[in-house]
Amino acid sequence: MATFTTASLRAAIARIAAHLEACADELNRLDGALGDGDLGVTMVRGARGLVEAAPKLPDDVGMAFLQCAQVFTKVSGSTYGTLLATGLMSAAKLAKGRAEIPTSEIADLLGAALEGMMKRGRGNLGDKTVLDALEAARAAAAGLDDPAALAVAVDDAVAGALERFRDQPAKQGRARIFGDKSIGLDDPGMVAFKRVVEALR
Repeated sequence: MATFTTASLRAAIARIAAHLEACADELNRLDGALGDGDLGVTMVRGARGLVEAAPKLPDDVGMAFLQCAQVFTKVSGSTYGTLLATGLMSAAKLAKGRAEIPTSEIADLLGAALEGMMKRGRGNLGDKTVLDALEAARAAAAGLDDPAALAVAVDDAVAGALERFRDQPAKQGRARIFGDKSIGLDDPGMVAFKRVVEALR
């Protein structure tokens, strides 16, 4: 049975961080059209902090997630960074005390993260935010126990979510201020999540 461990997390952090370095300008540009224009900076700072913390992460996957959340909170004061940290903390509660998480339970971790982020950000599915991308990932991961197949399915699902919501108006966060002008534009937070999951493919 394939499992997710802290070693898996360390490997994921390295791949995600490298990919985000390459995508930072794109994320800043997308965010500049609907927000503050600093999303790429936020993601890179967070990823660099995680790379620095990775060697000392504990074997307890839940505690490792919690430490990652603390790192992201420390290096990023943005709303998006806070949401990601909240998601990690919510997943940490589910994984606490376990050194191995079956791949088949990754969907449960994503679901816990989604629930925590919805409560913290007071967001809803359908608002054209990262929550919609996360729900697509959760649904795609459900029932899969092969890590490679899961990575492909999740990446494809998030890409599909971006397609579905592109021509809808933003209804949450700073982007909602732009109203109909957000139609035809990808939500920056959804794209940032896409860049994270595609790094794992």
